[in-house]
Amino acid sequence: MKRLLLAAIVVICAASSVRAASPIVERHAVVVSAEMDRETATLLGTISVERITYLSDGLRINAYLAMPTGGGPFPAVISNRGGNFTLSVWTDAAAVQVLGRWASWGYVAAASQYRGAGDSEGHDDYGGADLDDVLNLLPVLDALPQVDRARIGMTGASRGGMMTYLALTQTDRIRAAIVVSGLSDLFENGRARPEMESNFKRFMPDYAADREEALRKRSAIRWVDRIPKNVPILVEHGTADWRVSVSQGFEMAHALAESKHPVRLIVYEGGSHGVPEFAAERFAAERAWFDKYVRDGKTWPDLKPHGQ
Repeated sequence: MKRLLLAAIVVICAASSVRAASPIVERHAVVVSAEMDRETATLLGTISVERITYLSDGLRINAYLAMPTGGGPFPAVISNRGGNFTLSVWTDAAAVQVLGRWASWGYVAAASQYRGAGDSEGHDDYGGADLDDVLNLLPVLDALPQVDRARIGMTGASRGGMMTYLALTQTDRIRAAIVVSGLSDLFENGRARPEMESNFKRFMPDYAADREEALRKRSAIRWVDRIPKNVPILVEHGTADWRVSVSQGFEMAHALAESKHPVRLIVYEGGSHGVPEFAAERFAAERAWFDKYVRDGKTWPDLKPHGQ
């Protein structure tokens, strides 16, 4: 048995002079199993989760939105999923679990399916034009009176890490970021997992014309200096990750540190892709990171060599 979880409808005042017109064109309640409904009954008494459709480059893109109860304004989080147009696509259950957790911590959380996935229009470019689907969540959040537009963080896992690094080069709106099992070197990923080359060729419309450039522009390790240095980044990776080698976490954190970028690396011994074995520890670290740098607006300590 499944039952509808009636998500709270957010009323956007069209007469407001400080909120732009919302790019949201549809909103729907989420549906979860009866078992999950029992497990999340307490959580869903304090937050709302809904499916939305918004406009991105004229395309109808499906997404999820989770909000705490109350008027806010709350800080916000954009969560970028991994996978492709069939793998790791957001579901109602995943949205309740992942975005609902952020909402329970006092954040408005938004997550795009990306174009070509989850019945969204368009083609999944795997870090190409679909990056706009991440960036166009900012106007979605801007139109919500519950959101403090000055306090927005971004998190991404696996391919979502790549999307996060790319997004940071295109906006100055993000106060802090978290990357889990992040894809930062597509050249290394192709060498370690040759089957990924066929996926790159399939998804990237620019791959056939210039493979080197297609992979380079999606590999953050090649352009660390383009990432704004005022955005603290938490990098988390498991040492037993076979999908994205832990070496990518080490090398990206090292490159960021070498460029005097605020970064913290947490490596989980024996953790696999996404680090599910250390979920509680990871969630605590991530909440503390955004509470400090997004919610509370703390500044990063002096990175210049100093002390005794």
